[in-house]
Amino acid sequence: MAKWPGLRSQLLTKRMKNKQHRTIILVLGALAALGPFAIDMYLPGFPAIAKDLNTDIAHVALSLTSYFFGIAVGQLIYGPLIDRFGRKKPLVIGLSIFVLAALGCALAPSVEWLIGLRLLLALGGCVGMVASRAMVRDLFPIKDIPNVFSTLMLVMGVAPIIAPTIGGYVTATFGWHAIFIVLAIIAAAVLFAVARLLPESKGPDASISLKPQAILRDFTSVLKERSFLTYAVASSLAQAGLFAYISGSPFVFMEYFGLSDKMYGIAFAMNAAGYITGSQFNRLLLRRQTSKQIALKVGVIQFIAAIVLLFGSLSGNLTAVGTLILLFSFMFSLGIINPNATALAMAPFNKNAGSASAILGSLQMGTGALASAAVSYLHNRTLLPMTGVMALVTTLSLLILGSYHFYTRRNYATTQLCEAKA
Repeated sequence: MAKWPGLRSQLLTKRMKNKQHRTIILVLGALAALGPFAIDMYLPGFPAIAKDLNTDIAHVALSLTSYFFGIAVGQLIYGPLIDRFGRKKPLVIGLSIFVLAALGCALAPSVEWLIGLRLLLALGGCVGMVASRAMVRDLFPIKDIPNVFSTLMLVMGVAPIIAPTIGGYVTATFGWHAIFIVLAIIAAAVLFAVARLLPESKGPDASISLKPQAILRDFTSVLKERSFLTYAVASSLAQAGLFAYISGSPFVFMEYFGLSDKMYGIAFAMNAAGYITGSQFNRLLLRRQTSKQIALKVGVIQFIAAIVLLFGSLSGNLTAVGTLILLFSFMFSLGIINPNATALAMAPFNKNAGSASAILGSLQMGTGALASAAVSYLHNRTLLPMTGVMALVTTLSLLILGSYHFYTRRNYATTQLCEAKA
């Protein structure tokens, strides 16, 4: 009988541990989603912002460009900081900057002020993207990381579904200024959750120098890791297709296919749901196959969806429904590729997890910003700029994954042969 109290205690401990893990993942997901949420939420307010600030939508869109730039550069700044000072202190500082910058955006007197404050907003918000990846690497065993990232993708994937809807409602009811007030409130809530619910996963490390030469040396050591470079670049290219879609979809659906604002919101939500569904389906795939196998095989599916989109746009035979189905397939595939590629990229690092996370995030945002800019620059009132960029980046991503798979298999075969001869 004495065994039962001990067993009961073990079960209670395990249940409490699982509950704590769920809470941690939820907070990390909110951190990672805050930056992207600030992108999607204010998109419906573009016309109102342009009218109120006496400018055009093209100039308002520069605030999106400055935000992308801020996220790409900011992550490189926070990487060394969270390795040196621990995870939580930079998080608190960055989120506080985000809250203040969001309130500043609400009071922006001109589009120039808005562009500058959106840059500051990005520099504050991107800390969550860097820290969340590093903390997953700190807190969970390597074998569990792909599953944890799949769960994070679920939380993050909700953002593009609800953000435009919330932004549209807030703009219509209270005006565009209220969008940034709501963002400040959300960020303050996340800051509170970080302070109260998130453990410090890695304390300060005085051995890590913040001198430029030392930071450059750490970044170089990360980039020299072949598996990191492979999966970081491959995932960045695969995700660049998402940015191309975000940049081109308003024209494609509302002007080319003639969908209403409301129907566009539904179409956007459907494709975001594809991303979420893929990230959760990945949990099932991981029971049967490795992350390397899954990333390569699903990369082929994403490539096929992108190529069919491209040839459909060239032939002029794409319908709105057909485009939606193909985009759903593309996003579903991306939802599977991302958690696996991210886990594989982060796996080799412990001491420099922050720097690795920073480079990964910066690559993803930088590549995405280039893809978004390319779609805008090539705009010719057809589907081709969006589908062409999506096909290009997906092809490059698959080539990198395939080449690395061939390289590792060949090296393994050579090693086995040498051992057999010995």
